[in-house]
Amino acid sequence: MHGEYKVPGGKLVVVDLDVADGVLRDVRVGGDFFLEPDEALLDINRALEGAPADLTAPQLAARIDAALPEGTVMFGFSAEAVGVAVRRALAQATDWTDYEWQLIHDGPQSPALHMALDEVLTAEVAAGRRPPTLRVWEWGSPAVVIGSFQSLRNEVDPEGAERHGMTVVRRISGGGAMFIEPGNTITYSLCVPDALVQGLSFADSYAYLDDWVLGALEGMGVKAWYQPLNDIATESGKIAGAAQKRLVGSAGAVLHHVTMAYDIDADKMLDVLRIGKEKLSDKGTKSAKKRVDPLRRQTGLPRADVIEKMIESFRGRYGLTASSVTPEEMARAQELAAAKFSSPEWTARVP
Repeated sequence: MHGEYKVPGGKLVVVDLDVADGVLRDVRVGGDFFLEPDEALLDINRALEGAPADLTAPQLAARIDAALPEGTVMFGFSAEAVGVAVRRALAQATDWTDYEWQLIHDGPQSPALHMALDEVLTAEVAAGRRPPTLRVWEWGSPAVVIGSFQSLRNEVDPEGAERHGMTVVRRISGGGAMFIEPGNTITYSLCVPDALVQGLSFADSYAYLDDWVLGALEGMGVKAWYQPLNDIATESGKIAGAAQKRLVGSAGAVLHHVTMAYDIDADKMLDVLRIGKEKLSDKGTKSAKKRVDPLRRQTGLPRADVIEKMIESFRGRYGLTASSVTPEEMARAQELAAAKFSSPEWTARVP
């Protein structure tokens, strides 16, 4: 069995192993990480040899930590990263490069249609009718997008939304509200087979699916990192938030989407969103304006250039072929946008 795990912001860990009588055998750990002393690699292998195959990644990491000599230096990876690679080997997880990735970057769409496209395209991946897809959104109008489980009245000031011409829609994933203005927002979705995240915890899958973005940002001079559970942050503040939804099908699929602040009208945002004091204190700041630090200031690049550099970063890592929504997918999405995502019943399903 073979498993790989690219540590977000770090190095690649590779594990080859067999399983006999319910325990790990012939474990061989490798990768492009740094480790001192050299002999510690043998200690890692020995710690995993004979381990029960049903141990979790943290339990495997504990065995490794206990076996490492004092003063061991692990740079670019960790004992838990090795545990994750083992779990991915046992789950027969796939890798990014196992797929022919497609890119959808169409013209502006309505907020409700974007919600519907996410659901339809992910269902197509789950059914095996569509390959893994990166979709970059273009917004046709300003919007507030609330999470699947958020209270509408607690999150949105209806008078403020109406005053600024903002449509309120509810997405199928959890997480918090997104304040959207077409020229100020960069949004993308990943519709991926469940096999890609096998062996990862729910929390680890967030950072794993966005590691390519951290690399793209670094190429634009922005040092960013993942701030658990679902924020991409810099020293100046949050620049993006992610959300996920797992769909079942013949193979299952994961919808992972991210909204990034290219620029922001903070006063307008505060006029539309009801951002509670508890949420702000949890983020370690007293002002909602200070929570978001837009990419326009940090990169100095036009929005279109930021998007193009992100796409090129993904293509350089994993390959990417230009595609589009099929007529059948669009027809289903338009029907879903009208029947579900534009309906008061769905939008106010948590009043």
